[in-house]
Amino acid sequence: MAESTETPVRVTGEPQAPEREVLGWLEFGEASRVLATSVLESGFVPDFVIAIARGGLLPAGALAYATGTKSCGSLNVEFYSDIETTLPEPVILPPMLDNTALIGKNILLVDDVADSGRTLALVVDMLTKIGVTVKSATLYAKPRSVIEPDFYWKKTDRWIVFPWSAHPPVSV
Repeated sequence: MAESTETPVRVTGEPQAPEREVLGWLEFGEASRVLATSVLESGFVPDFVIAIARGGLLPAGALAYATGTKSCGSLNVEFYSDIETTLPEPVILPPMLDNTALIGKNILLVDDVADSGRTLALVVDMLTKIGVTVKSATLYAKPRSVIEPDFYWKKTDRWIVFPWSAHPPVSV
């Protein structure tokens, strides 16, 4: 069978899929180690690693292991309601953190991406007000973010596909 020599033609007006940044599991592991190295080389030693759930759960766990930090926690913040769709403002959901245990400690706050940065800014502000030293770490930072994380692995303006959220929820 002969191969086609025809050049594919894109029909005018056909929507073009947005470019996406795809992170695989192996690359996630490497990115986590690079990010942890940056944190520790800066001289910052976290007493606690706190994830912004849900996107920050896996990166926070990886960073806690890589930095040797045993005390971990999470804070639930809802902002994205669907792909590229957000609520008007990020909302902190229960259960809340035990703030008294954090006072005077070094907190590494972790999320998957600083997209608009509004979630990260909200939680950094909340933690700073209770009297902790907080540094933020994300795998990705977007140029449009209202806050630049203290540590990030990569900057992109693309929509990011993470390995833990690349597929829809399991249904039975």
